[in-house]
Amino acid sequence: MAQVEVRGLRVRFGDVQAVCGVDLTVPGGTGVALVGRNGAGKSTTLRVLAGAQPATSGTVIICGHDIEREPEAAKARVGYCPDVGGLIPRATAWEHLQLAARLRGLPATWSDRAAELLERFDLAGAADRITAGFSHGMGRRLSVVLAALHEPDVLLLDEPFDGVDPLGVEATLEEIGRARSRGAAVLVSTHLLDLAVQACDQAVVLRRGEIVAAAPAAELSGPHGAEHYRSLLG
Repeated sequence: MAQVEVRGLRVRFGDVQAVCGVDLTVPGGTGVALVGRNGAGKSTTLRVLAGAQPATSGTVIICGHDIEREPEAAKARVGYCPDVGGLIPRATAWEHLQLAARLRGLPATWSDRAAELLERFDLAGAADRITAGFSHGMGRRLSVVLAALHEPDVLLLDEPFDGVDPLGVEATLEEIGRARSRGAAVLVSTHLLDLAVQACDQAVVLRRGEIVAAAPAAELSGPHGAEHYRSLLG
């Protein structure tokens, strides 16, 4: 069964049509990269899937739950890393994890999982630092950790590689692989085509809110793939 089903998704902000009739099906164990220029509708699409932005029209089903009719049940199955924000400046990294565990009702063993993630993402030494002092890359890494903490059935990562150093990129790719291996559906929005190809097996190219192509990610790899991608962007 598909973990994510999107049909006819449209999102309008005033006179601006940000998403124009997007259809997506993402089975468990699959990684889908949403790629395209800034303003293509990638972040808006992920926000709707996460339950953070209402759709103007269309249907979004997360693990069998309609996100409009059963928002809490749908959001409980999702881990979401937003493109910007999401962190509390005066809270430490560990306090963020404590809050996430409490809100999701995780068992006491959550702390073992949290400590392991912080170590892998090279944040263990910053666990007791407030996030106001974090670099952009550190904030990105912590956002991925928070999204992955409860091992969700659907992992949504919006620009997780932006400003992240090679160790952080490696940890993020590893977590995406682990999520897929346990049967989660993963969607990654990124403008970094090479990393999109590494992270996912399918690529969806968005332009001005519409899907203009969907293909195996490998078809966008290498010089010929990059040239084809540029032609799709118009």
